[in-house]
Amino acid sequence: MNLHEFIQLALAEDVGDGDHTSLSTIPADAQKRARLLVKEAGILAGVEVAKAIFAEVDPTFVVDVLMQDGASIKPGDIVLTVSGNARNILTAERLVLNCMQRMSGIATHTRELVNLLEGTRAKLLDTRKTTPNFRICEKMATKIGGAVNHRFGLYDMILIKDNHVDYAGSIEAAITQAVTYLKNTGRSLRIEVETRNRAEVEEVLRVGQVDVILLDNFTPEGIREMVRLIDGRYITEASGGIDETNLRAYAETGVDFISSGALTHQIKSLDLSLKAY
Repeated sequence: MNLHEFIQLALAEDVGDGDHTSLSTIPADAQKRARLLVKEAGILAGVEVAKAIFAEVDPTFVVDVLMQDGASIKPGDIVLTVSGNARNILTAERLVLNCMQRMSGIATHTRELVNLLEGTRAKLLDTRKTTPNFRICEKMATKIGGAVNHRFGLYDMILIKDNHVDYAGSIEAAITQAVTYLKNTGRSLRIEVETRNRAEVEEVLRVGQVDVILLDNFTPEGIREMVRLIDGRYITEASGGIDETNLRAYAETGVDFISSGALTHQIKSLDLSLKAY
């Protein structure tokens, strides 16, 4: 799904057969304006999405953007103004706010975690733990906050996790079958393998043919030990049980990436509003 398709579906869900409140109370030719106000400090995200929503609802809108994605915002700031048909402004209002509030909450939390990594080699990754059909916006928000987008979906990378290993019979069997699949289908995808202990890491090192070794639910000291064992032969990623309280300790192990599902699935939206003026 691209952004245009997402906006069309979201509007269809909200508008149905018409915004009957606006249709019944606002004259069809009324021309009005509104401004998007900040009510809570954080990192702004979703401006480009808002512009796309306004353009989809009414291409004649005049949108004046005063603050860009990634900006630090505080209560009282004005992000943008929009002027045009009053009914159409009200139709766009809730979708703009729903997207920008959640995206800004994600970007704010992401930036807080990225700041904790400063001075280390580790980069923060997002995950597929996203809201169904809203992933495109959530991935945009984590990137605005300073994280690196991991795979977008099941189609753009091979990530062999614990259940794949268990179903395939072993790490070696899973890797071998994945490599054969790529060869037979003519695809060029990166292969990442999740490991749960030293023995599994050693098995990956023996088999090879992968790009990334995921170290899942290791302690920081365990990660440090595995990073030494891998010794730069593969990209390393840490995940599982990592939050703001221990993120720095994991980053200081020398691991390349740290992934966090909490970037998108445990977020409080930032308070924004669209007000007539």
